[in-house]
Amino acid sequence: MYEKREYRNRFYAENLVFFRVIEKETDLMIGAKSNLANEALKAVKNCRKQLERYIKVHEEFKTSLKPVNLKNNPRHIICRMCEAAKKAGVGPMAAVAGAISEKVGMELLNYSDEVIVENGGDIFIKTNVSRKVGIHAGQSPLNEKIAIQILPEKTPLGICTSSGTVGHSLSFGKADAVVVVSKDTSLADAAATSLCNTIKCEDDIDTAIRKASKIEDISGIVAVMGDKFGAWGDIKLTEF
Repeated sequence: MYEKREYRNRFYAENLVFFRVIEKETDLMIGAKSNLANEALKAVKNCRKQLERYIKVHEEFKTSLKPVNLKNNPRHIICRMCEAAKKAGVGPMAAVAGAISEKVGMELLNYSDEVIVENGGDIFIKTNVSRKVGIHAGQSPLNEKIAIQILPEKTPLGICTSSGTVGHSLSFGKADAVVVVSKDTSLADAAATSLCNTIKCEDDIDTAIRKASKIEDISGIVAVMGDKFGAWGDIKLTEF
């Protein structure tokens, strides 16, 4: 089911060219020093080929809502997703968007020293200047009011968002947005899903933050529900 991504209308990054790459269910918005659509599409197809081949033999990788064990010496992206899922306590497909963002972004760094890859709210970024990543939180009054300041020395970095009220991705929570920051974009994606699942009411924001602080390799979290939000970690918040 396709959902129009209105938040992309506010995409802007000085000195970067933005272009869109679509392959089946994968829909990326990418910023780089030049239009690298052909190179990006090649990377996306390679990622999807690895995933589709593995899932054909190991269907539980696609359907499980819990971590699964690796089998038959899988390719790198499969390993990254499984490792992230185990740390976050979710199924490996909870890390798929972040994993593809990172793989495509790392490939494009061979052609551009700055890259932003956005995949349904899951972002891989390598930047040479300070930039803002705004938080899209649906009907919350805080929607696109706050942002995370991204410092160049902290990148490459993953910034991934999960929501129980925005989009069609499976979520058992009711948060408007849970944003997780990590050097591992696969982990940021999986952890955002896991932490969003824990938030059923505003009081659960503190619970999610405590849980996030115990997940290895997470740099920070921002959780938004209604007019309340909480944050933790090595992140800097600013106005959007």
